[in-house]
Amino acid sequence: MHLKENIKLLRKRLKRSQEDVAGSLGITRSAYNSYENGVAEPGITVLMKLSDFYQVNIDKLIRVDLSTLAESQLSQLEKGYDIDITGTRLRVLATTVNDENEENVEMVPVKAKAGYTAGYADPSFIKILPAFNMPFLSPNKKYRSFPISGDSMPPVIDGAYVTGEYLQDWNHVKNGRPYIVVTKEDGIVFKILYNRIEEDGSFLLCSTNSRYEPYAVKVQDILEIWKFTHYINPKFEEPTATKDDDVGPTLRILQREIGMIKDKVKNIEDKI
Repeated sequence: MHLKENIKLLRKRLKRSQEDVAGSLGITRSAYNSYENGVAEPGITVLMKLSDFYQVNIDKLIRVDLSTLAESQLSQLEKGYDIDITGTRLRVLATTVNDENEENVEMVPVKAKAGYTAGYADPSFIKILPAFNMPFLSPNKKYRSFPISGDSMPPVIDGAYVTGEYLQDWNHVKNGRPYIVVTKEDGIVFKILYNRIEEDGSFLLCSTNSRYEPYAVKVQDILEIWKFTHYINPKFEEPTATKDDDVGPTLRILQREIGMIKDKVKNIEDKI
């Protein structure tokens, strides 16, 4: 149990005295002091008040050593982000830091790609991934690089590595933008996303290659979403400009609309 250490840590980060917090909770200072010192354990009513006050769910207050979280995670946790099906709250992300306690950019090698869906939340799995730093990236955000296979997302080609920024709130996904999505079924995929959480609790995943049809993935089948930052191609690709270059965006729009229509027809057929 980590309750006493956690509430002490959170109180100090808020720069509040024990008396201030006790007053906000409607208990005595001596009672609150006994919880921080581990002399006594709060009942469920006080636990609920502590959870509401610090905006951290009871399970994490008790089970998770918050002092081991990165600053970016703690900051999000204090804003009230926590696990829920819509993706609007914090998923405690396994991560690594360098000797200066700065977030590393872990790289998922091709050999580790298949195991990522099982090990993404396991600190021991993340710890063995190659890690590096990119000075041009924000130190206050979390980044990770993933291998891309196939030809569905030109100009990103087979064998490229795509770096993404960890996205806490999935409602912030912007339609028509590229994201790395970790799904239970397909593992790591790089796609253009369209947010349909409010409509049917899903995302529509589209490719920049019009040969690939869009498909929907339910929120509950998604493990992580990373906002595209940059990519590294393994070789230089010569541009192949043609007079029909302006057709690409139009095809993708039509592709998306057809995909949405197909989904709606399927939903209707399933109800019949």
